Amino acid sequence: MFMRKRIYLDNSATTAVAPEVLEAMLPYFTEEIGNASSIHSFGQKAKAAVDSARRKVAELIAAEPNEIVFVSGGTEADNLAIKGIAQAHSARGRHIITSKIEHPAVINTCAALEKQGFAVTYLPVYENGIVRVDDLRDAIRDETILISVMHANNEIGAIQPIEEIGAVVKEIRASGHRHIYFHTDAVQSAGKIPIDVNRLGVDLLSISGHKIHAPKGIGALYVRKGVKLASQQHGGHHERDRRAGTENVAGIVGLGKAAELARSHLAEQIEHTRSLRDYLEAGAQERIPYVQVNGDPVRRLPNISNMSFRFIEGEGILISLDLKGIAVSTGSACSSGSLEPSHVLAALGLPPEIARGSLRFSLSRYNTREEIDYLLEVLPEVVARLRKISPLYKRATDSAPVEI
Repeated sequence: MFMRKRIYLDNSATTAVAPEVLEAMLPYFTEEIGNASSIHSFGQKAKAAVDSARRKVAELIAAEPNEIVFVSGGTEADNLAIKGIAQAHSARGRHIITSKIEHPAVINTCAALEKQGFAVTYLPVYENGIVRVDDLRDAIRDETILISVMHANNEIGAIQPIEEIGAVVKEIRASGHRHIYFHTDAVQSAGKIPIDVNRLGVDLLSISGHKIHAPKGIGALYVRKGVKLASQQHGGHHERDRRAGTENVAGIVGLGKAAELARSHLAEQIEHTRSLRDYLEAGAQERIPYVQVNGDPVRRLPNISNMSFRFIEGEGILISLDLKGIAVSTGSACSSGSLEPSHVLAALGLPPEIARGSLRFSLSRYNTREEIDYLLEVLPEVVARLRKISPLYKRATDSAPVEI
């Protein structure tokens, strides 16, 4: 029986669980059943496994193990960081700075705080998708208590100037005038590029397991030693009173193993995914007219490519590719179902008709050159067919040449 090729190019939405990760987790679904808070031998084995995973996650970002708080994923990490700082330090100020291209887990959390009387400044980005540090400096007020800017964008891969922002925060603290906390959502960058929390100068950093070949439902928040944070869950004294609730031991073990694998194979994974991404972009632009790559061409993650195919809808391309066995996305999985163009592409200044024709291709260590070859064989046919029935394409090509 003929088996259709199945190619997964939506790794920024979620990744396959690595075989090594599954193997590490399996005992904690079967014989190792202990609660990590129990004092008997079953519990102590579970606690030792959690402590080992905490160390591995800390090593991935050059932190200390006791600065890692295990949570359910990136969304909870962002909520705990932003709400936790806002609630713990509101007496000193009620102003937060973030950017217009943040993940919904940050934007919607800030919007919820606005309803509680906090003021939020949303920094613009420009055509390269990167925040300008001068804009951030200008936005800082006496009542600013938190800056939250993502490390790398989930739709276009643009890497933000986190180290430079961290230097601004350090400078302000050194002046003794005010104390501002700095959070970054590193859900897309952790395990994809090197991260050193001390070099970046961040106080809080969010990680999600299912973006680095661990299972869904587990993540971590780095909280720098000494940072006061209001817990968002009430219960026991788990996670050093940062996050109440019995630890997900199997998930934590999986995240620890995934972090260990990412750290040990980081250089080769960067080279592998960057090579595939560049090959894909060159092939698409060579074979298909009216294609543009969105975001900064250099300062971006090695595994993400966001391209606009003019005169057609990205959703139509996505569905057509899916019928050919190829999975891609039109943007953030957490924004799927929205009829509005991507807020990230809108922030870049792309017109709605171009933004709607965009696709995100996101790669992992498991993708191959042969898979990209198959995509490049199928994609031009799909685009040509959709453009053939597009009135926008007909009008444009019947008139003057189109600027890309």
